[in-house]
Amino acid sequence: MWKEPVFFSVTQLPMPIPARIRASRHHMFPITVKPTGADIAISRVILRNTAPAPEAVARAVTWGADEKVLLAVAAAGWLATRGRGEALQRAGNHVLLVTVAASLLPHGLKGLVNQIRPDRTTILGHVHGISMSGKREDAFPSGHALHMGALASIAGALSPGPRAVIRTLALGLSLTRVFVLAHWLSDVAVGFALGVGLERSVRLWTGFPKDRTCGSRERC
Repeated sequence: MWKEPVFFSVTQLPMPIPARIRASRHHMFPITVKPTGADIAISRVILRNTAPAPEAVARAVTWGADEKVLLAVAAAGWLATRGRGEALQRAGNHVLLVTVAASLLPHGLKGLVNQIRPDRTTILGHVHGISMSGKREDAFPSGHALHMGALASIAGALSPGPRAVIRTLALGLSLTRVFVLAHWLSDVAVGFALGVGLERSVRLWTGFPKDRTCGSRERC
């Protein structure tokens, strides 16, 4: 016997397995992370005491930790080490690989975590020179600080003088992200720690530094 065909609307059709997975992930991610009390207190101090001129200087300085700038420097360094000694070539490979990984990791994490940037929580701050930075909910973690943590860790293979200079510079550049209210202090701290961990992990593949310039009793 002929039966009348049954029609389904789009919403009635069985959901394919990949779509079900995506739907379940939608409920799991992104995770919302809130700033700590210390984060908020520090941002308020900056808001009350900053001005357009120092903010402009900090925004210019913070470019020193930008992933595009660091990728260009790492690529140039890699090219400069080609055809040189084995230790230099290994160092060039390591720095380039770490820089690429440090550029990708924050983007992946920010897809899983939502945290509003401090510069989106103020009106008074914009009067005092605070500008908008990046996407609204991409505060965690700080990509700039992640790069700087990796750089500080790489500097462990250098002699004490250059090592101290580079690590001081890396810490200072990381803190500019707090001063311009692009990130909370906790974003910077976590990013810096992730950078150190990432660089140490990449050493397992690159073998860097096989020939250390620091002494056996020194902490690298």
